[in-house]
Amino acid sequence: MAPPLPPASSGLHWQSRIVLLLVLPTAGVWLVLLLLRPPVPSSPLAVSAGLAAGAALALLVWRAHAATAGGALTGGLLMGCFCLTTPGWHSSAWALLTMLALTLTATRVGRARKEQLGTAEGKHGRAAAQVAANLGVAALAGTLIYLDGQILALTVLLAALAEAGADTLASELGQALPATPRLITNLKPVPPGTDGGITLAGTALGSLGAFVIAAAGVAAMPLPGRAIWIATGAGIAGLLFDSLLGATLERAGWLNNDAVNFLSTVFVAVVALAIGRAAF
Repeated sequence: MAPPLPPASSGLHWQSRIVLLLVLPTAGVWLVLLLLRPPVPSSPLAVSAGLAAGAALALLVWRAHAATAGGALTGGLLMGCFCLTTPGWHSSAWALLTMLALTLTATRVGRARKEQLGTAEGKHGRAAAQVAANLGVAALAGTLIYLDGQILALTVLLAALAEAGADTLASELGQALPATPRLITNLKPVPPGTDGGITLAGTALGSLGAFVIAAAGVAAMPLPGRAIWIATGAGIAGLLFDSLLGATLERAGWLNNDAVNFLSTVFVAVVALAIGRAAF
């Protein structure tokens, strides 16, 4: 099967810049607020450890070529937000690290096949806009602590992380397996890497990944067990919503991939917030 044509949205780089402008300044303010007025009491040692973890993650992903320098710095800033939202051993950063371990592994599975298809991730890793689009909403969901309390805020955070992980797993593992993708809107066969193309195996593995990320978050954070199912369900709904946007607005050239990923995590946050308010 021939490699997919370049996406119609390839000229929409301004959307990636908008995502960065929405996420980076807000995350910077949120990190400062976490330092000055932490929602959860924390010791100076826990705060220092959280900031150090963010710096260590930035260096690690950059040295591993999992992200560009800008992507690594963006990830480090967001990691700091995750660590300080719930400082100490009960940090939401454990869910983030679980997601990163799963997605980094998935990008390396079947790389030779992906390179042959022309769908492999670049060797320099993810750019700043890609990191912000995938992790920005989750990192900023912690701000809901001041409005809706810790349990609901952390559930929304976890749901956004579950969707981001599920999307990457479904895409990367789906392309690594010898299955023909089908467009989510009409189930017609499409080339691998086509916007909105899904496989049964990829969707199943992505859904499983959402559950693993949610379970890791609930195991680490002070959350009730039902938060696993809220985060997993919202994450899977977001995975399908992402594919729907890809098959429609992205294929039509109205959205680029960063905008699709960002809007999908926003959708998940709204779904998880609505379900969580009814459940907690």
